[in-house]
This record gives sequence, structure tokens and C-alpha cells, in this order.
Amino acid sequence: MARTSASARPLTDHEEIRRWAEERGATPACVRGTGDSNDTGMIRLDFPGYSGAGSLEEISWDDWFEKFDESNLALIVQDETASGDTSNFNKLVSRDTAETGRSSSRNSRSTGTSRGSHRSTQARSNHKASHTSKARSAGRASSAQRSSAQGRSAAGSKQRTSSKTSANSRRSGRTSNQSSRNQNQNKKKSASRASSTAGRRSATRRRAA
Repeated sequence: MARTSASARPLTDHEEIRRWAEERGATPACVRGTGDSNDTGMIRLDFPGYSGAGSLEEISWDDWFEKFDESNLALIVQDETASGDTSNFNKLVSRDTAETGRSSSRNSRSTGTSRGSHRSTQARSNHKASHTSKARSAGRASSAQRSSAQGRSAAGSKQRTSSKTSANSRRSGRTSNQSSRNQNQNKKKSASRASSTAGRRSATRRRAA
């Protein structure tokens, strides 16, 4: 994650601290009355035009860094203000405090990234579940349509079979009726012929008598 222009950062490297200070015209200094001949005392950076002239005493960079390392310090600095101007903000803190702050910042970024990743994974999972659900619903609908079509086909087949059976029955009935009529007609014709034959025989007998 890129550092914003207004963010602060800890420095412990001597050359980096010296370069940052000299770019702003600052010089190494100590607070008057806080040390003695064997101790530099409390160290500071003195910026021109600020109110530290009466309370600060200029010292060498070697003495400043000796006290800096001896006290296990880190320098928190800001490169630019939020408006983009060069910033002189600086603060001396223990290196443990600086490391804690750095770890907290990393953890915060890591947590944000983890949450973003979790949300992305959850979104993909929800999308996949939705897609699977839609596919299953479509499958069930297709199966229902096939079952309905099969049912209609079976019903149509039964109806056609019933219609054929009914038609065959009607044809059989008509055939039977026609056969009965033919038999009755044949009987009537036979009876008529027999009666005619008997009449002729009777007439022949009367003439012979």
C-alpha cells in the first residue's frame, strides 16, 4: 500500500535522518541544562526561525547520534503536510513504540486486505450458489416439462386406442346387422320359392284330376 503524503514514518538510519533534517535547514541540538560534561542530555532538532534558540544548544551530529543510539530512539517524521507543503514535523520516541506503531499499521492493512478478500470470496461463493440453484431449478422445470409431455403423449395414445376400439366395435356391429339382414332376406326368398313350388304342384294335380 502506497504511503500518503501526510503520513508519518519512523527513521533510525543515521544518513536518512541527517538528510531529512538538512533538507529543512535543521541542525542537531540538545536541551540546555539537561546534560553535563559526560552526558549530552536531551537531544532535539533545531529548525531556523522557531522558538528553540534560547533553550537549545547546537551539538555535532556524532554526539547527537551517540545519544540517539544509546537511548534506543527512533525519529518519527512527516515529509509533507496534507496540503502538499514540506513538513517539519518530527518526534523522538523509543524504537519499541515505533515498531509497535508500524506493526499496528501493517496489521490494520492486513485486516483490511483480509476482509476485502473474504468479501470477494463470499461474493464468488454466493454467485456460484445462485448459479447452481438456478441450474437446479431449470433442471427441475425441464424434467417437469418432459414428464408433462410424456403424460400428454400417453393420454393421447390411450385416447387414440380407445377411438380405434370404438370404431372397430361400430364396424363390427354394422357387419353383424348386415349379416342378419342378409340371412332374413335369404330365408324369405327360400320360403317364397317353396310356396311357389307347392302352388305349381297343386295346380298340376288339379289339372290331372
